Order: sequence, then C-alpha cells, then structure tokens
Amino acid sequence: MKHLTLLAGMAVAATLTAGSASAQDMSFFRIGTGGTAGTYYPIGGLLANAISSPPGSRACDEGGSCGVPGLVASALSANGSVANINAIAGGSLESGFSQSDVATWAYTGTGIWEGKEPVESLRAIANLYPESIHLIARADAGIAGVADLKGKRVSMDEPGSGTLVDARIILDGYGLTEDDIEAEFLKPDQAADRMRDGAMDAFFFVGGYPAGAIAELASQHDVTVVPISCDEAPMICENFAYFSNDTIPGGTYEGVADDTETLSVGAQWITSADQPEELIYGITKALWNENTRKQLDAGHSKGKMITADTALDGVGIPLHPGAERFYREAGLLSE
Repeated sequence: MKHLTLLAGMAVAATLTAGSASAQDMSFFRIGTGGTAGTYYPIGGLLANAISSPPGSRACDEGGSCGVPGLVASALSANGSVANINAIAGGSLESGFSQSDVATWAYTGTGIWEGKEPVESLRAIANLYPESIHLIARADAGIAGVADLKGKRVSMDEPGSGTLVDARIILDGYGLTEDDIEAEFLKPDQAADRMRDGAMDAFFFVGGYPAGAIAELASQHDVTVVPISCDEAPMICENFAYFSNDTIPGGTYEGVADDTETLSVGAQWITSADQPEELIYGITKALWNENTRKQLDAGHSKGKMITADTALDGVGIPLHPGAERFYREAGLLSE
C-alpha cells in the first residue's frame, strides 16, 4: 500500500536491543490508519503503544507494559478505510481502522462494494469513537449550507477514503453531484494548504474532532464549519442508517464560536479472521486494560470517547473470535 510511514514516536529501536530476549520472542502487528493530519493516525499511535510489550519489557504488575508479551505494534499512515480494508484482505496489514459504513459494505458486498467480491474474512476488534463529518469552508466563500457548494472548488478527499464515500452521499442528499462542483481529491492537509492559497473553497473530512489539519488552518485563516442535517436532507438518514446526528461544539476550531450540527459514523478497529485467536484476544484485553484507559484519556480528546461500554456499538461485521471471547468473559456480550 502506498504512502505508508511508521508513526513517529514509536520507540521500536529500544526494543531491538532489549534484555536477553531472542528474536524468536518478538512479533509485529501493524495498524493501518489515515493521513497524518487526521484523527486515525494519533489514535493508532496510542493503541499501538498500549498493546505492545516488547521482549525484555517489565511485567505489567511491576509497572511495565500491559500489552501482549513479545508484541511490537506500529501505526502506519495510510489512505483510510477503503485502503485499509483492501490491505487487510490482501495480507499486507494485520489490522486497520475503518468507518463502520465502509466495513459493513465491504463485508456484505453492498454499497460501494456492490459488484465486487465481498471481504468475508473481515472481523471487528472494537468500535472506537464517533467520526464527525466536517465540511470546512473559507469564511469569505459564501458557503452557508451544502447547497451553496454548487459551482465551488471542493475537495472530496482522496480515492480509497471513507470520506470520499460519505461526501458523495452528502452531496446526493442535498440534490448535488460532483458535476455541480469543481471536485478535487486531496488529503485534508493538502486541501487546507490550497485553501490558504485561495485555491480551494471547501473540503470534506470525516474524523474525530479536533482534526489537526483543520485546527491549524483555523488558527491562520478564517473558516466556517458548514452544517449537515438529515432534517434538511432526510434521504441521507433514511437510506443510510449508520449515520447519527452529531454536533461539533463551538470553540473546537478557532473563530467558530457556535455549535455546528452535523452527522457522524463509527470508527472501528478491524482485522482478518486469519489472525490468531490468542493474539487478538490479548490485543483486545490490552485495549481495555486500566493502564490503556489512562493513555487514551491523556493522549487525545477522542481517546476519552473510546470506552468498553460502546465497544460493540454499530458493529455490522462479525467479531474476531479472540475479541468475542474477551467480551464474553468481561460480561459485555451475552451468550
């Protein structure tokens, strides 16, 4: 998969010289995320650290790592939901993040996967947090609602992303198509750069707030967050039940003082049925360890929303047997 880069800050180098552990004791587990300016990437780094316990690490009960013994996990920057699913199906990733809608389509061969072979090996580890649909516009572009995008220069996000899928659904819900806009297909940080230069009027991004690229842009340039509502476009929620009403709070982005109504989809951690049951059991157990809770709460604003109580919300594909075993033992899944 193109555009893969190891997450900065993963202290892998230290593990390569740890203690007297042999190379045979070490295993690797990759998490495909999204672009570095989004939310998947930093969340992936938090989870990679939480589930890792390199050879030679101190035991959890001795104040060391509470991850899977011998595991070195890394978060990789990638192209998002669709690309991650394809990489998992092809065996070039052990796991990745996906929007709930895209994962369900891939598994069932419906939606954007209609006419393609279903990814029947796709399995879920956990639902993580809601991903808000952002439609960001230049404050002076005259875009107060989705309908105002007509004739404007709009980035839909890059091919292979879940954002592109949802952007098309939003346009259609408001009676627009890509032919009604000057569509471009850029990552959010690239779209933000174009907006700074006056060459972009608006762009879509689906992810947890605050999104880094948007926060940086808003600190330098006057922007608006454009509302998206199923009250205005009821066919969106009628046809796509995985969308939920959401609000981006005022003050999330500099210069945007008021709450903005929008929609959201679940961000989910997915893997393949081919991954060993014991490994995924250990990863799921580490995910919900109390030490991980501390890392999530301190590491990112969306980390606070990743809870065991919502781990199974909106999951439209089968759980991996290892994850299912953990949830049953923890009393989160009934027999």
